Parts: sequence; C-alpha cells; structure tokens
Amino acid sequence: MSAAFHLGLLNVFGDAIDFIFNQQEARTGQTTVGGPDQVFHLTGQHLKVTFLALGLAVLIALPTGVALGHFRRGEAVAISLGNAGRAVPELALIAFVAAFIGVGLLNVTFALAVLGIPPILTNSYVGVSQVDRNAVEAARGMGMRGLQVVARVELPLAVPTIMAGVRTAAINIIATAALASLAGLSTLGDLILGRNVYGDAGVVAGAIMIALLAITLELGLAGLQWVLTPRGLKVARAGAQARSRQEPRPWMRPRTAPGPRP
Repeated sequence: MSAAFHLGLLNVFGDAIDFIFNQQEARTGQTTVGGPDQVFHLTGQHLKVTFLALGLAVLIALPTGVALGHFRRGEAVAISLGNAGRAVPELALIAFVAAFIGVGLLNVTFALAVLGIPPILTNSYVGVSQVDRNAVEAARGMGMRGLQVVARVELPLAVPTIMAGVRTAAINIIATAALASLAGLSTLGDLILGRNVYGDAGVVAGAIMIALLAITLELGLAGLQWVLTPRGLKVARAGAQARSRQEPRPWMRPRTAPGPRP
C-alpha cells in the first residue's frame, strides 16, 4: 500500500509538471487549460498583487513603527495592532472586502496589505526601540538631529529586525493571494480553487508555483537584508556566532570533584 501511495503521488506530481508546460483538455471539455501561457499569466497576476500589497504595507507600517520606536512611545499600540492583525482570518477579510467594498485589483491589494502591516509594524518598532542608547547619544553628541539619527544610526542597526518583519509579511501575502480569486481577481488561486475545471493536476500545479514564488521571494528579501545590513553589524554577529561555537556545551564541561564535607 505504501508503494502504491508513493507511486500515485509521483504520478500526480508528474501530471502537475505536465500541466504547467503543456495544454490539455479541461475537465468540463470544450476548451483547453494549462500550459505556459495560462500558468505564467496567472503567475504574473499573482506577483503583481503581492508586490502592490507588500509595498502598501511597507509604506504604512514602516514609518509608523520607526516613529514610535524612535520616540519610545506607543509600545502598547504597536504590539496590540500587531497581535490583532495576526488574528484576522484571511478568508473572512477577503470576503468582507468583496462584499462591502468591491472586487478588483485595488480592493484585493488593500485587503492583503492589512495582513502584511502587523509584522512590519511590530518589528519596525522593536528594531528601532532596541537600538543601543549609547550609539544614539553618541550620534546626537556629534551634532546629528532627529531625522539624521533615524536615517544614519537607528534604521541601519534595526535592518535585520525590520527585514524579518517584511519577510514574514511577504510570505503571508503571497500565500493568501491565492484567495484573491474569490474576489474576482485571477491569480494562481484560480488553479487551486477550480478543481472541477483544472483537475488534480491543476490544483497541484498552482500549489507548486506558489511554493516556488514564496521560496524565491524569501531568498530575494534575505539577500536584500544582507546588502542593507551595515558591515560592522555583520562582523559583530559573525564574531558572536564564532564565540558561541567555541564555548563548550554544558555536557562537555569537565566536572569538578565535590569538596570534603565539613
């Protein structure tokens, strides 16, 4: 039974790859589906709404989180909004936007941006607020003013934390963009939600494409984080990791013989 299951899984995966690169007859008949033209068109639409939503989320959440972190105020607001945003059901949000605001690219972009705001807002606040106070005071002692301190000291040192939030938001958005099909916007979700038309091969093909997009986007943002992180911070982190590897583990430390009892 196990061998048959694995064979069936390989067959479905092979059919999905064939669906991506070759057209085939739809389950409903009378038309053809799949192939590079349709799959890559839907991929382009998926990426379009993802980048628009991520850009809107960054535009709203990043300045807000940085400002709150710079002034060390609004911690409860930043954390509460972050937690509340994570609790919003994606499907319910898409359905609400479709029912009460409307369908289309702009409305879906707004709904997906709402999902991306919480991690960016929270991480921006945490990253900036936890910057070493000595570095900030040294910058002010050199004559830097508020915006200069933010741009030259706080933001560069907070890059790893901020980018972690952006990466989380990006994965949330690109995965949830599949539900945009329910709001009248064609994405790779068409393949996943249209099993009666595209069959199992189409469903798996859509899932494969979304997974590849998510991995590619994650790697791209990780590379951007590496570029934006100051060199001194990279060296400091590398040194800390090297020291942690050199420290003996608790079970490797020599045990001392107990002293004589009084």
